[in-house]
Amino acid sequence: MSFADTEVGDSRRTAGRTITEADLVNFAGVSGDFNHLHTDAERMQESGYGERIAHGALVFSIATGLLWQERGDGGDSSSDVVAFYGVDRLRFRGPTFVGDTVHVETEVVELEERPDHPEAAGVVREEAEVVDQDGSVVLSCELLALVR
Repeated sequence: MSFADTEVGDSRRTAGRTITEADLVNFAGVSGDFNHLHTDAERMQESGYGERIAHGALVFSIATGLLWQERGDGGDSSSDVVAFYGVDRLRFRGPTFVGDTVHVETEVVELEERPDHPEAAGVVREEAEVVDQDGSVVLSCELLALVR
């Protein structure tokens, strides 16, 4: 995905990935976020969700991993990415549970040339949605990448 080969309207869809119990436990440990929403099965049975929900930041992290994996294992496509440049308009739009399978759908919405940047030709802005197995959007955002 070089900057020169990218056009507004380009879209892609990643493979799916199932959220596991290990994901929830490991993310709580790494992040330090032991909020009962994610860690207390008994208490969450009595909630409106009926069970624990995955951390929003975990779902976002999985989404970025799925997008990176979709580019390939360090091949030409992944080497065009200089850096993850940022995220705008991040929204957690629905709960994600252990056992849900999510994938990411993106569409390029803007290309900004960066002649001042020594490593990148420009910034690619993509609208991204994380979608679960039922077709519900659980997370949406705009992702920005510096690209050669």
